[in-house]
Amino acid sequence: MLENLQSTTTLHNGVKMPWVGLGVFKVTDGEEVVHSVKAALEAGYRSIDTAAIYGNEEGVGRAIAESNIPREELFITTKVWNANQGYETTLAAFDESMEKLGLDYLDLYLIHWPLPSHGKYVETWKALEKLYKDGRVRAIGVSNFKIHHLEDIMANCEMIPMVNQVEYHPRFNQRELHDFCKKHGIQLEAWSPLMQGGLLEDPTLVEIAKKYNKSTAQVIIRWDIQTGVVTIPKSVKPHRIAENADVFDFELTPEDMDQINALNQDKRMFADPDDMNRV
Repeated sequence: MLENLQSTTTLHNGVKMPWVGLGVFKVTDGEEVVHSVKAALEAGYRSIDTAAIYGNEEGVGRAIAESNIPREELFITTKVWNANQGYETTLAAFDESMEKLGLDYLDLYLIHWPLPSHGKYVETWKALEKLYKDGRVRAIGVSNFKIHHLEDIMANCEMIPMVNQVEYHPRFNQRELHDFCKKHGIQLEAWSPLMQGGLLEDPTLVEIAKKYNKSTAQVIIRWDIQTGVVTIPKSVKPHRIAENADVFDFELTPEDMDQINALNQDKRMFADPDDMNRV
């Protein structure tokens, strides 16, 4: 039963990961990210998702340190950026992220993009396997990986990713990828679950939200959870951060779920992982 923000899914290595977390993409380092993370932790969040390229790992670390919440209650994620892909460079990037975060261990480390044009994600994954075996990170995964990228890792490495964090929202529900991940025990996680606010006025979602006296954002987050997808909505406003978490006192009906699933257009808002070459 999903009861609150501490409710978790169990990854294929036995580690428990909260269903809902705070994403801090485009949240400015310093006071803005510190206040956002503190607001989330005070609202009951225990999962925080950052990345080296976000430039706010130090602020996230500061907020964690000042929260006085026991480290073992938190689930902290960061990601290795494209420019640092490769075996030794990934290990060095991990050390740098850990220093900025001020943590002794990490809960989840992800390869941010496959960057197939550089052909390094397999050796990058092997670096993550080493970090995992060395006990420096509790779980390892990938972000923005398509099925063929995952198959490449599975054919050439020892470990199957525990998480795949991808663009996922009602207009782009990645059904084939989701089915593949479920088959192989890979937990799908949604970034940009609210399509950067682009879905908040959708008539279907507005109508469903009225029925439950909820916001459209809450309906989308609830849909994520009920489809078995971990979600990390981003906000810098304390009241919105708290509102996004208030999704455990209602349940969408099968009819609601069908209506939301029908919104799918198989259209990305952001880069196709096969074409993303930014370093």
